[in-house]
Amino acid sequence: KKYQQQILKQIETEGLQNSGFLILEGLLKLRQICDSPALLNEKDGSFGSASTKLEELVREIKENAGNHKMLVFSQFIGMLSLIKDELEKLGIPYAYLDGKTTDRAAQVNRFQLDNDCRIFLISLKAGGTGLNLTQAEYVYLVDPWWNPAVEAQAIDRTHRIGQTQKVFAYKMICKDSIEEKILDLQQKKQAIAGDLISTETSLLKKLDKSDIAHLFG
Repeated sequence: KKYQQQILKQIETEGLQNSGFLILEGLLKLRQICDSPALLNEKDGSFGSASTKLEELVREIKENAGNHKMLVFSQFIGMLSLIKDELEKLGIPYAYLDGKTTDRAAQVNRFQLDNDCRIFLISLKAGGTGLNLTQAEYVYLVDPWWNPAVEAQAIDRTHRIGQTQKVFAYKMICKDSIEEKILDLQQKKQAIAGDLISTETSLLKKLDKSDIAHLFG
């Protein structure tokens, strides 16, 4: 409600083009809180750290990781850190890759060759291209991206020469949230679903006031 009121008021007084920063800030916060309020915490941790997505992902890992290898993608390093912490508590080995990872090849080789390492945590932007991860049979997209093509690139890490298994891909979506509205908008706005939108700034150029009202409604 806070962002809805601020954004619609600013659009009314200053126009859509001059409201981009506030719109992106609101979208970022609403998307982060779908992963975990811990991503929004102030220094006192006042928002808490409960995460339905993390609970569900851990349940999936416990059920599937014993016999299968899994890729877990998130756009948010903070969410990957929460998942790492949980895996370490459970004593589950994992490989890890984000934009700051220096031993990229070593992480890939560990996941591909070490039978005990069944989980690969990957930043969507760092791992969307250039990886061959044919050992994976499950892919989890923890948070949705604006364009399905970007998500498809991530899933395609498993579809390389040498893949012999079926691959199951899951997109984790919070019901009645900004994430559902993103999916709805993708279906309504074919220009969004059809173009490769690499940044949220480029997304704004494809939206009008009614779209913004829908996202924050």
